[in-house]
Amino acid sequence: MAKTASWNAGVLGVGLVLGALAPAVRAEEPVVVGGITPSQRPAGFPAIRGIHNGTDWYRRALTGVTEPYPQSLVFLDHQGEWYTPFTRPGMPAVYDLRGWHGKR
Repeated sequence: MAKTASWNAGVLGVGLVLGALAPAVRAEEPVVVGGITPSQRPAGFPAIRGIHNGTDWYRRALTGVTEPYPQSLVFLDHQGEWYTPFTRPGMPAVYDLRGWHGKR
């Protein structure tokens, strides 16, 4: 019991010394952190002005899908510049349902 009490006192002492030696941190200017005001873009930050998915992009995105296109693919109209694995080849062989790898 005495051994545990002395160990606890030592840990507490080290904590107090380190706390006393730590420099005081003071924020001079507010730091911009994403997510605090997501509806307001900070001045000078880049912004997307428009999305231009042309016919080549749609042709590539709809590779292996036959008309009439299913209603579930309407998301392509709102895809924008976001990454999607739907517009890139996936696994080869029996998993290549859309025929991406057979077109080479």
